[in-house]
Amino acid sequence: MNKTYVHPTAIIEKTAKVGEGTKVWHFVHIREDAEIGRECTLGHTVYVGKGVKIGDHVKLENKATVYQGARIEDNVFVGPHVTFTNDPCPRSFNDKWTIVPTLVKKGASIGAGTVIICGVTIGEHAMIGAGSTVTRDIPPHALAYGNPAEIKGFVCKCGRKLAKEGKQQRSILMKCPFCNEEYKVPRKNHARA
Repeated sequence: MNKTYVHPTAIIEKTAKVGEGTKVWHFVHIREDAEIGRECTLGHTVYVGKGVKIGDHVKLENKATVYQGARIEDNVFVGPHVTFTNDPCPRSFNDKWTIVPTLVKKGASIGAGTVIICGVTIGEHAMIGAGSTVTRDIPPHALAYGNPAEIKGFVCKCGRKLAKEGKQQRSILMKCPFCNEEYKVPRKNHARA
């Protein structure tokens, strides 16, 4: 079994939970009641807010900031300098913050420097390009980037861009040219690409 590793400069609050085999690197701060799954990696100066839930095999690269209200499922990649927001109308003088939940579903990847506006869901195996601002829900397997992030195509579970193979009444048939996996993408999602 892999042992959990916590660098001496990391701060893990007493009520936080860190799963077996997880590596917590330099200057990480994990706030109270946060839950980190098994075999995760939290890079240099990662911040995990109060009550955040993170699944197994998640990688949070250097300086990722995951504020209260975020939930990240298993096998998610969060690039360096990614920021999750949590209040749609923040004011420094307001003592009654409105925490709006955000969900990143299993297998999704979020590129470096992306900002995730609270209240969105990023679908399973979706891929968000570096430097994007996510302002609305991203469907499963979507490739989205820009400011605001727009769907530019769809990706396989392996991360390669899918090619269009054909059409059905309610979906577009797509296939990965790398691993030959086939997918049916709902027409409503494909129309946004």
